[in-house]
Amino acid sequence: MLIKLIITMFSIWFAAWLVPGIAINTSATVFVAALIFSLINILIKPIFTILTLPLTILTLGLFLLVLNGLMLMLAAYFVPGFYVSGLVAAILGSIVISLVNSLLSGGK
Repeated sequence: MLIKLIITMFSIWFAAWLVPGIAINTSATVFVAALIFSLINILIKPIFTILTLPLTILTLGLFLLVLNGLMLMLAAYFVPGFYVSGLVAAILGSIVISLVNSLLSGGK
């Protein structure tokens, strides 16, 4: 679990470095952001995934990109020093975070 949190920390840092519109103030902020983002993905995201299932089916799964971006924006709302400027930056950031997480965790 600690390794997964470290991978998420690196993914968020990399997304902030790569995607304009995502900013992180300190390295402690990255830790808190990774923790909150992981908790949101565990607790809140499954509920919204089920509630938006018809829209996800209608868009052939593309709405999940928007949902992931919204979860990133929600994490930024709760973490001081972690900023996401808008939905486009959040969607791009969530794509980067997902790809880096998949690469570093071996596709698990």
